[in-house]
Amino acid sequence: MPVDDLLDQVTAGGRLSVGDERIRDFLSAFGRRLLRPTLSRRHPELGSLGFFLRRSELQRTIEGLRGEHVRVPRGLVFHIPPANVDTIFVYSWALSALVGNRNVVRLSPRAGTVAATIVKTLQETLDDADPIVAATQRIVCYDRSESITATLSTACDLRVIWGGDRTVDEVRKHPLPPYARDLAFPDRSSFAAVRATAWLCAPQATRQTVTEGFVNDSYWFDQAACSSPRTVYWVGSRADCHAARADFTTHLSHTVTERGWAVDAAMAVEKRVSTYGLAADGSAGAIDFHGNALANVTLATAVAAPRRWLGTGTFAHARLDSLTELVPLVGRRDQTMTHFGFPRAELLELARALAGRGVDRMVPFGDALSFHRVWDGVDLASEFTRLVTVSA
Repeated sequence: MPVDDLLDQVTAGGRLSVGDERIRDFLSAFGRRLLRPTLSRRHPELGSLGFFLRRSELQRTIEGLRGEHVRVPRGLVFHIPPANVDTIFVYSWALSALVGNRNVVRLSPRAGTVAATIVKTLQETLDDADPIVAATQRIVCYDRSESITATLSTACDLRVIWGGDRTVDEVRKHPLPPYARDLAFPDRSSFAAVRATAWLCAPQATRQTVTEGFVNDSYWFDQAACSSPRTVYWVGSRADCHAARADFTTHLSHTVTERGWAVDAAMAVEKRVSTYGLAADGSAGAIDFHGNALANVTLATAVAAPRRWLGTGTFAHARLDSLTELVPLVGRRDQTMTHFGFPRAELLELARALAGRGVDRMVPFGDALSFHRVWDGVDLASEFTRLVTVSA
């Protein structure tokens, strides 16, 4: 279908309101389908997505938007999600649709099998949905096309760009209407922090549960997700950190093997090239491999923490005396800090000390990939609406 015809159909498809009940019905029905055991067991990330789309969660999102102003949809939203995280486009699109926007989502032909499963489930759900859903919501698939992206950009009220810095720069070459704006999510990196004494004092069952959460955070998207940890900071004395890290590595290696996470030969070579490169430039003091699926790098200094992806199952490690020593190490590129063993008061103190220089999320092990309407420090549901001031 020509892109101009697509835009005409979506624009003329009908009018929605913030929290439109027809969209809520559709999203909650879609979420229930994703939670079917035949899907959620095969693709656990779809279970998380289905949970996010529960009617009660949708209601909480709408209630969180209440205030003194009238909220209205922003208009036509053009979403450009990454090809390597199959579920992210649904979170972005669902929140935008929930608040009444017409949406066009561009899927890459390189999107994986999970994306294909999602699209198929969406089509099944449309059979019982109000016709306005199909009329106002479109998913299109095309390879890189300057003309299509340019046409969609000139027609939208908000453009949502997920991907690396290069993707953001390339898309921004296409101008928007004067009243429109970009919402961009560029390259980010994440890390973990563990209080050594808390790990050593934790019961065996707790250690196992926490390790399983860390594995989910790291291996689900081949450690390439922006919120997957790449560096682990151990907080405490040298002896405690050494003992805690050794025990954690034993649990981690066992869990990865038990789960059947495998790394092919090409990735194994990539990991060795990356880690030996750190050693060559003086960033790494030691490297140890536990099969192809797990590689640990002991950093020469905490300042040397790498932000780039080193390969699936590659973790840099550094020791700190206190959590506040993270403050000068954190940069704007840092997104999520997964943590274990720290009380809420200490985490709040760190957040205030960072004062916006980096880290938008602090979540327990196992929650790194759990999506929330507030992402990268941005309240998406709010960004997808406009405020109207009404005075009598």
